[in-house]
Amino acid sequence: MLNSNIPAGPLDSKWEDYKGHVKLVNPANKRSLEVIIIGTGLAGASAAASLGELGYKVKAFCFQDSPRRAHSIAAQGGINAAKNYQNDGDSVFRLFYDTIKGGDYRAREANVHRLAEVSANIIDQCVAQGVPFAREYGGLLSNRSFGGTQVQRTFYAAGQTGQQLLIGAYQALERQVALGNVEMYTRHEMLDVVVIDGKARGIIARNLITGELERHFGHAVLLCSGGYGNVFYLSTNAMGSNVTAAWKAHKKGAYFGNPCFTQIHPTCIPVTGDHQSKLTLMSESLRNDGRIWVPKQKNDPRKPNEIPEEERDYYLERRYPAFGNLVPRDVASRAAKERCDAGYGVGSSRQAVYLDYASAIERYGKIECRKHSIENPSPEEIRKHGMDVVKEKYGNLFDMYNKITGEDPYTTPMRIYPAVHYTMGGLWVDYELMTTVPGLYALGEANFSDHGANRLGASALMQGLADGYFVIPYTIGNYLAGEIRTAIIPTSHPAFEAAEKAVADRISQLKHINGTQSPESFHKRLGKIMWDKCGMARNEAGLKEAIEEIRALKAEFWRDVRVTGEIGEFNPELDKAGRVADFIELGELMCMDALQRRESCGGHFREEMQTEDGEAKRDDEHFAFVAAWEYKGDGWDLHKENLEFEVAHPTQRSYK
Repeated sequence: MLNSNIPAGPLDSKWEDYKGHVKLVNPANKRSLEVIIIGTGLAGASAAASLGELGYKVKAFCFQDSPRRAHSIAAQGGINAAKNYQNDGDSVFRLFYDTIKGGDYRAREANVHRLAEVSANIIDQCVAQGVPFAREYGGLLSNRSFGGTQVQRTFYAAGQTGQQLLIGAYQALERQVALGNVEMYTRHEMLDVVVIDGKARGIIARNLITGELERHFGHAVLLCSGGYGNVFYLSTNAMGSNVTAAWKAHKKGAYFGNPCFTQIHPTCIPVTGDHQSKLTLMSESLRNDGRIWVPKQKNDPRKPNEIPEEERDYYLERRYPAFGNLVPRDVASRAAKERCDAGYGVGSSRQAVYLDYASAIERYGKIECRKHSIENPSPEEIRKHGMDVVKEKYGNLFDMYNKITGEDPYTTPMRIYPAVHYTMGGLWVDYELMTTVPGLYALGEANFSDHGANRLGASALMQGLADGYFVIPYTIGNYLAGEIRTAIIPTSHPAFEAAEKAVADRISQLKHINGTQSPESFHKRLGKIMWDKCGMARNEAGLKEAIEEIRALKAEFWRDVRVTGEIGEFNPELDKAGRVADFIELGELMCMDALQRRESCGGHFREEMQTEDGEAKRDDEHFAFVAAWEYKGDGWDLHKENLEFEVAHPTQRSYK
């Protein structure tokens, strides 16, 4: 039976009451307790820095050559916090409600409310670290809007917010490394969790430079390894992003929650051909000022600037007047797909829509001309001043688009199309962020807990830092208080030996198949199956076909994959093969999860379950639960955590 360990009492006081009654570990005892952290993105770096500062002995692992290369660095648009600096009606409750509603009522209320509560602390923490958030003329921190909200609560550092936040967390981590509280292991990949007497007690890691396997003991293990969007092959994730750490934990007993909940981001640079290995995100912040449209004429051959205003369909503003271009990501993505499928797409592929900044440049230009006391400004003057404002707010994003496409977005509308970006599913965790394996925790995108079926923009950075800086320092103590008498277990223990042997045997098996196909080719084929049949839209027939195709692909992989190079050396091809093998197994589970969830909610859109006007149709009577899957060796068992809504009672989502 799943126990979410949600504290009793009113929703808005659960976290404070929890902190007041949680077990503590005294400073002397912390020095004898070891914690392993996998991943050094925002969740991992902040957790390692925080736990190191508290006095725990921390070992942090990442497969990159530096923690600063974690994929958190790629986040662009911003981080949410309920500061209400704009005095526009924001509050902790409104951030909580927007998140629950944006996730289509498939998130756990208690976790989401806690996230909203600590959001304001995150901004103060980051400012103290020197994160260069954008500021207003008077020096106050600036905010902008993101999808799914009607307030301005997103703090940002131009279009590189993730980079600046990660540098802040990284320098806090490196301070603890310098003090000897954190031991950093770069170029190491976790390949198994060691479980002793039912508790997580360490890991098996592979040194990616030498190929050696290493054993590491820990009183607790924290997985901060990010999401699994690369199961689709083409996504906005870094090429190295993978599911392996979470998947190894899953196969050792950690339930996997809501694996089919995938976020499709509406503003990505469209696919240009089979040569691509990843996609590029254009920040959702661009929807703050940009207007999205398609021609009213099907297959219109004209260039965008040749199409007059009256022949343009600003379809989001037409369909969702209350939110316009700032509807949530799942709504905007499906709307773009619908227009393109109906024949109104643009570009050579017809699989794109326009994101246009002409009206924003004109609006800002007129305001700036007034500031400069320019009477009767010419169109050229208006345009010049307007472009200066847009460059200041979004310049690096416009430059990135220009370098990738060769088009100038200041003069020609951007072409965008939805793409895989984030995964709301992940390892099931309770209120304390512990998985179903005692002593094994999951933080940030690696867990399922905060975003329901659709993450609101600018909430991923918020969750990662909330989990690392403000949640896990309290909740892990509640567990470790009972472990202070547990002596360090030598890595010669039979459980470590058995785990290392299993890892070595699997690596040897992969290397000695000596087939004819590369790991990359299998990954690409898996991605096509997933995108076509478990992507932006799913249906029963397609999902059943996908499951059979993935099972056949798995059999072919283990029969015909070819891994070049040797085991005892730097071998990215071997690393890739192991990750693809895990992705194939995950893909099957994702399709099984999508098949059993006979409703449409958030990013999970079952074509059989939609309203008359094409919106997602939830089934709260039968599917208001978290699907938590237990690995059984030859398949999976489904467990359900029923979602209780005490405050944000489910209603049909409407952004009209």
